[in-house]
Amino acid sequence: MVVFVVLLAMVAAFLAMRLYAVLGKRTGHEPLPRTADERIATPPVARPIEVTPEARVLGPRHVESGAENGLRALIAADPSFDVAQFIDGAKSAYRMILEAFWKGDEATLEWLTERDVREAFTQAIADRNAAGHVLDNRLVSIERAVVTEASVEGGVARVSVRFDADIAAITRDAEGNIVAGSMSDAVETHDVWTFLRVLKSNDPNWKLADTDEA
Repeated sequence: MVVFVVLLAMVAAFLAMRLYAVLGKRTGHEPLPRTADERIATPPVARPIEVTPEARVLGPRHVESGAENGLRALIAADPSFDVAQFIDGAKSAYRMILEAFWKGDEATLEWLTERDVREAFTQAIADRNAAGHVLDNRLVSIERAVVTEASVEGGVARVSVRFDADIAAITRDAEGNIVAGSMSDAVETHDVWTFLRVLKSNDPNWKLADTDEA
């Protein structure tokens, strides 16, 4: 049973990396291309009988009404962009970036974030290390992810996503004693992250360019 759980975890980690690598991109093996409106207005997703935290989808849409015009402009500039695939990749990126920050993994943050965000994370990691603190955090679930804003300007696309998530958080000192937080009580978090991509770049990945509280 333990081996089976470990294998599932390895498969999930691999899929998360693949989802981010194709953030908003089509693979070439999908059904006939959909119109911009069809890609923006995502149909409801049927709930399975057993709904895990990772599989929950709250609400039938991935897009707030104010973001639709920006997404149409993005799809016009990059016909390969697909909203549903982008949301899947954004949720994987959200998890990977948070876990990298909590672990102090600056190498991972290097390729997932733009310079300003990366420098802020790096400074926060340095301050944490100086205080002798260690984060023992866990992303319990992403309850909802929705595009709140999108734009294309000067060949640069930006898409903002609101994440409503539950996070269990503990801060420990150098001896492992709990300084703050609780692993038994998850905290509701509401973040707006903005991802950026230069459309004509050979790099297909989107990077985190800004973070804010919702």
